[in-house]
Amino acid sequence: MIMEYTGRHTIVTPKLKALAEAAMARIALVTNRCTSAHVIFTEDKYRKIAEVSVQCRGEKLVATSESAEMETALRDAMQKVELQAIRSKERYTTVRDHPRPLPV
Repeated sequence: MIMEYTGRHTIVTPKLKALAEAAMARIALVTNRCTSAHVIFTEDKYRKIAEVSVQCRGEKLVATSESAEMETALRDAMQKVELQAIRSKERYTTVRDHPRPLPV
């Protein structure tokens, strides 16, 4: 999977990269169809914002989180993306396992 990091008014540290890659490994276990991810770290005056965008086949999972600490914002955003991936997989399996009946 291709991981891109962008830091706006902040520096992307190795600790943040490690947290993001560990979370993406969990997401990859759920979907196993993701091709790329883009993580954007933004720092304003007193707030840190983490935005995660994951491109999977046929869909794009996006989440944003804001916190006083960058690590907390990243964890929250990754958790939101993971929940989106789980819901997407459940929808996919429901459609696959229970197709619509043919009209008679």
